[in-house]
Order: sequence, then structure tokens, then C-alpha cells
Amino acid sequence: MGCGKCGSGQDGESCSAGCGNNGSCGTMACNKLNTYDWLNHMVLPDDYKPLDVVEVRFKGSRKEFYRNVENLDLYTGQPVIVQSDFGHDLGHISLSGELVRLQLKKNGLDADDESIRKVYRLATDKDKETYTELKAKEPSTLEKARTIAMEMRLNMKLSDIEFQGDGRKVIFFYTAEERVDFRQLIKRYATEFRTRIEMRQVSYREEASRLGGIGSCGRELCCSTWLTDYKVVTMGSARTQNLSINMLKLSGQCGRLKCCLNYELDTYLEALSEFPKGDRIKLETKLGSAYLQKTDILKRMLWFSYAKSSEWIALDLERVNEIIALNKRGEHPETLVDKPVGAMLMDSFEPAADLISDQSLDRMDDLERARRNKRKNKKRNPKGKGNRPDQRDDSNRNQNRDAKPRSNDQKPKGQSSGNRNRNKRRRPPKKSE
Repeated sequence: MGCGKCGSGQDGESCSAGCGNNGSCGTMACNKLNTYDWLNHMVLPDDYKPLDVVEVRFKGSRKEFYRNVENLDLYTGQPVIVQSDFGHDLGHISLSGELVRLQLKKNGLDADDESIRKVYRLATDKDKETYTELKAKEPSTLEKARTIAMEMRLNMKLSDIEFQGDGRKVIFFYTAEERVDFRQLIKRYATEFRTRIEMRQVSYREEASRLGGIGSCGRELCCSTWLTDYKVVTMGSARTQNLSINMLKLSGQCGRLKCCLNYELDTYLEALSEFPKGDRIKLETKLGSAYLQKTDILKRMLWFSYAKSSEWIALDLERVNEIIALNKRGEHPETLVDKPVGAMLMDSFEPAADLISDQSLDRMDDLERARRNKRKNKKRNPKGKGNRPDQRDDSNRNQNRDAKPRSNDQKPKGQSSGNRNRNKRRRPPKKSE
């Protein structure tokens, strides 16, 4: 058994809000420009007449208001047949209830306005099949329309098309820098497609909203999901936030400055109200004049440097305002900081330990004596041969120390050099008599 609201779901299973198709909805992105109905669970008084106006969403970001003259039980996501200029159209309910009254006020409309069109009925299966067939024809129709516009050499760009629910009219959305005379183009389209033609110019931001996409933040475009008011974004917004002026990073998919540059602009403007005005801020001290080099708005820090120095000194906003107030009274502090640089370093570092007072004065002599003994031991026992120095007899050590160095010619008795031994072997034997 289906859900009572949307006709989907089974017994014991929870039905998702809206149409409940879980992503396979024919409205092309069910979450596009949704409005959360936070008045949905409120109980109205018995004598209160509910509002009979509903908001209907069509392809892309197009939304319009219609009057529920038949008092139908309408819920978000339901497909309905609504009145149109020429025939009827198929749309989906995007908002109903008392929250529609606020949306009407936001768009400058009156709930009693007679120009609001009507909701005829709920869409049938036949209406849905016709709507699906027309949506399948849109890509090929758009390709043909672009080819005809290029043949006529019109300075315009066709971005999207939308078939009416009954197929009797098609809307072409385009962008152009200048005014375009498309009277001959409409005649060509009417002959080619055999339907009523409507040309509708949109801005570049509205074009990006209809086409959709993923932004540099990794999320779906704001204009495609929730943003409806396209405020003017200027380069001053980027300069106020100390952003690098790189148009490749600051521009969105529409080719204009990103709308998100205005999101934090009020916070930066509020923080900048406490900072000193002007780009060339100068602080006067007894050491000289210091000029502003860098500002960090969120950290409330400013960096200054003296005229003949390349070192930057970091100051907080309170200290900068304090020095500016002193300069206005004709006073000049010693330095930019409260304490001299040497005093600040002494406060931040602990004094080094006294390495001399705890040791004797002849400690270096002992180290040098130990090094000499070590070198002597290495010469006596090269490559670790013989006994170690600590295993030798003290008497032998004293004898070696008192002995005179022998020259190269003096050899101990009973021992011959290697050359004499070799010459002995090479001598021929003596002849016997």
C-alpha cells in the first residue's frame, strides 16, 4: 500500500518528504531551491481560513504561484496541472500552507491578486508520460536551435529550453551582451519545431542556476540549491576581506564574481569599524616613524616597520589605537611596543645556567692530559695489537717513557731487517772445495 501523501512506499517503511522517489524524480533534482516549511506541524485555529495559494516549481529554478480553487489536498512534491498562457503546464508543488504567505510578501505579490493563475487538477499517468516524452526531446531540440542561431550569425547563446506540459509551447532561455533582433529566428523555430515559441533572456547567474554544477568548495552551486536573490558583487568585497585579486579564483561558473564573497562581508565590515582609517597609517615614536605593512582583520593584528628597517613588528589593535591617540596629543612613545626589545627578550627567556662556578679552574688541563695519553696509546698499539694500556705493567710504562728514542740505523742484536733476509735468500750457495 502506498503512502497517503505521495503514493510511494510500503507498509512499515518510512516515506521520504516530498515525492519519495529517492533521487529518480522527474523534476531534475528534487532539492533544487527547496524551502523548509517550519510551519508544517502547527495547528491552525478552527475558524481560521487556510491560504489557498501554493508554490509550484518547474524545470530549473523557475517557480510561480497558483491558486488552489478546487481545494485539493496538496503536498510538497506532488505533480499538478496548472493554467498557462497557451494551454496547460505540468509542475510540482514546492511549498504549501501559511509559509506561502511569506513568500508572496517577499516577491511583492498579494494573496488576493486576481492575476494569480489556477491549479486545475492532479497530474494523471497520461500527463506524466507526455511530460517524460517531451523532456527526452529537449537535448536534440536545443542542438538544432543552436545550429539555426549560428547560421543566422546572432550574437546570443542558447543555454536551455523547456517544453510546456502539453507540448504546445517551448521556452528558449538565452544570454546576450546586447539587444538581439530575433524576429526572423522565431519564424525559423516555429517552422522547424511546429510549436509556439517564447524567447526569454536570463542573466549569467540565472543561467548557472538553471544548468547547475559543482563549485570550487566541492558542493553544489548555491544558486542551484537555495540562493534566490542575486545581489551585486563588486571587487570591493574582495579588497575588504584582503583577498588576492585573482579573477580565476574569484569568478564562478557564470563568469562573474562569486556570490559567496558577500556572505562574510558584513562580519569584515563590522570588524574594520574598529581599525584606523586609511591605507597609509603612520605611527610616530622617538625612534622614528613606522608605517603599516600588513593587516589581519580576524586576528586583530597589524604589522609595522620603520622607514630605514626591513623588520616587521607585530602589534595588536589596542596598542595601535593607543599610539594613535598619543600622537594626536603630541606625545611620542619610546618604541612601538610597551617595553624595549631587550627587555622583552629577557622576559621571554630564562637565564642560562652558570657552568664555570661549579667546576674547578684546572678542568681543561685534565682533559688535555687525557687526550695526550690516548694518542700515545694509539701509537704504541696500532690497530688494537698487543695488550691494552690499562693491562700493561706500570714498570714497563715508566721504562718506555724514560728510554731514549732509537734512530733508524740502530737495530737490536740478533734481529735483521727484512731487506737483509731477502738478500740472503737470493745469494747463490758457495762451492765446495
